[in-house]
Amino acid sequence: MADRITPTVINAQNLTRRFGSFSAVDDISFSVGKGEIFGFLGANGSGKSTTIRMLCGLLQSTSGTATVAGFDINKEPERVKEQIGYMSQKFSLYEDLSVAENIRFWGGIYGLTDEQLAAKHIWAINIAGLAGREQSLPRDLPGGFKQRLALACAMLHEPAVVFLDEPTGGVDPIMRRNFWDLIRSLAEQGTTVFVTTHYLDEAEYCNRIMLIHAGKIIAGGSPAELKTKYITNPVMEVEADRVIEAMSALEADPRVAETSVFGTFLHVSVGPGFDAEEVIRTGLSKHVIQVIRIERIVPSLEDVFIHLIDLQGKDALEAVR
Repeated sequence: MADRITPTVINAQNLTRRFGSFSAVDDISFSVGKGEIFGFLGANGSGKSTTIRMLCGLLQSTSGTATVAGFDINKEPERVKEQIGYMSQKFSLYEDLSVAENIRFWGGIYGLTDEQLAAKHIWAINIAGLAGREQSLPRDLPGGFKQRLALACAMLHEPAVVFLDEPTGGVDPIMRRNFWDLIRSLAEQGTTVFVTTHYLDEAEYCNRIMLIHAGKIIAGGSPAELKTKYITNPVMEVEADRVIEAMSALEADPRVAETSVFGTFLHVSVGPGFDAEEVIRTGLSKHVIQVIRIERIVPSLEDVFIHLIDLQGKDALEAVR
């Protein structure tokens, strides 16, 4: 059977934005298909928000361009805005309007007729899980319900693309999972979801991911592809006393490729040709550090991200030598 061809909804070509001599976004290219959940990940200051502002028609590119739902972001920014929804980590609805009043207000902003708004009001209440709380003020709602309401309002006009900028910040784990169930449902119905998140475990839900660092795309692919391509050595999770000292001891061992702290544990990657467990145990025993547990684990996207950022740092160091 032939692969299903997914129409392209976002197409960025050599997209660049400079502020004076500083390149916030530096010659990036990517595409996003219809109904895709596309994760755009990077640290603060990496260029994520600047990219989103350009794709939303709020900021012109310095060079290069992009189309969103077929419209050029520089030449047709108002048409772009008609095709998108947007929500951010910071709750963006009106706290002094009730749930129902917020839905009615945003429906009017998006140009819905009374008949359309009546149908969408019921849809939004169901999506937000707020049946019976239509007259509540948003400030009285738990964080997860507030974000579901914000997403429902952003989707009232049935946009081709919805941009979610850190949508689950400050939301408890159960509500985060429920929120992602909602995102998957929207994508299955054909909405393209462009999402940024600091929670790398959430990025596992994305169909594809792009990692941006210092304004440049440094990697892209599905979560499985990224792990397979960039994490080639086994990753060991180490539980030991004096975690920071343990990390320092292992970093000094030339047989150890990478170490990083994950909560109260270490993730350690040992170079090829060595027995990873033996290297870790002997390395720590020299410093009289007790090893409680060593276990091989499936690498996470956080492992990938840390690995790639380390590579970028090493490349930059080599460039100035």
